[in-house]
Amino acid sequence: MSVPEFNTQLFTLNGSLNAFAYNLTKNSEDAKDLYQETTLRAIKNREKFNPGTNFKAWMFTIMKNIFINQYRKKQKANTVIDKTENLFYLNSGSQTIRNEADTNISLAEISKMIYDLDDGLRIPFQLHYEGYKYQEISDQLELPLGTIKSRIFFARKALKEKINYLYGDYNTIRTSLSA
Repeated sequence: MSVPEFNTQLFTLNGSLNAFAYNLTKNSEDAKDLYQETTLRAIKNREKFNPGTNFKAWMFTIMKNIFINQYRKKQKANTVIDKTENLFYLNSGSQTIRNEADTNISLAEISKMIYDLDDGLRIPFQLHYEGYKYQEISDQLELPLGTIKSRIFFARKALKEKINYLYGDYNTIRTSLSA
C-alpha cells in the first residue's frame, strides 16, 4: 500500500478512532492523546500492515493495545514495591493503632503469657521482639524462613487469644473505658 493510500484510509477512520478512544478513556483529553499515539504508531509501522486485510480492525487493535498498556502502566505506578529485605515496610502496616493494653495489662503479665508459650513459638517470637530479622532468626535456629514467619504469626495469635480470654475483647474494653 502506498503512503497516500495509507494516509487516505487513516483520514477516513478519523471519526471512528476518536469515538473509540473516547469510549475507552471516558475523557476527551485522554482520548485525543490516545488517538495521537495510535496514529503515530500506525504511521511508524505502516510497512507491517498487510494490504488486503481489514485496515479498520488493524487500527482499532493498535488503539486497544496502547490503551491496555497505558492502563497497566498506571496500575503499576500505584503499586508499592518494597525493596527492603524480608519486606519490612509491607509487613509493618500502613497505619498505627493506639494500643491501650498498658493500662489494662502489666508488663509482668505479658511476660508470663509469653513464657507460657511453647518453646517452638516463644523463642522465634522473643528473638523477633528483640529486633532480629526473620532471616537472622532462621539462620540462628537453623529453620526455614517460612517456618519462622509462621511461628511468629502463631505466637502473636496465641497471645491475642489469651489476652482476649483473660481481659475481654479490646473493643469492649475501650468502649467501657470511654463510657
